[in-house]
Amino acid sequence: MPRIDMDVKLDFKDVLFRPKRSSLKSRSEVDLRRTFTFRNSKQSYHGIPIIAANMDTTGTFEMAQVLTLHCGGVEGFCSQVSKMFGGL
Repeated sequence: MPRIDMDVKLDFKDVLFRPKRSSLKSRSEVDLRRTFTFRNSKQSYHGIPIIAANMDTTGTFEMAQVLTLHCGGVEGFCSQVSKMFGGL
């Protein structure tokens, strides 16, 4: 039998985002890079946490190249695929 979840649900009309004061002069000064330390391996990642969707129209080689230019962390994957297909 399905369980009915009775928690309060919010929609976009229920939430108001208010801007926060900042000392930055422009949005171009914002640094989106973050450092993540993985719990089990203790390795860390420093970059922008963006992942291309694994879909035919968005997870393309062109998208991988663009993500590589912007700290996408796909360098190892691209080189492995290039070796597999004999250098693309």
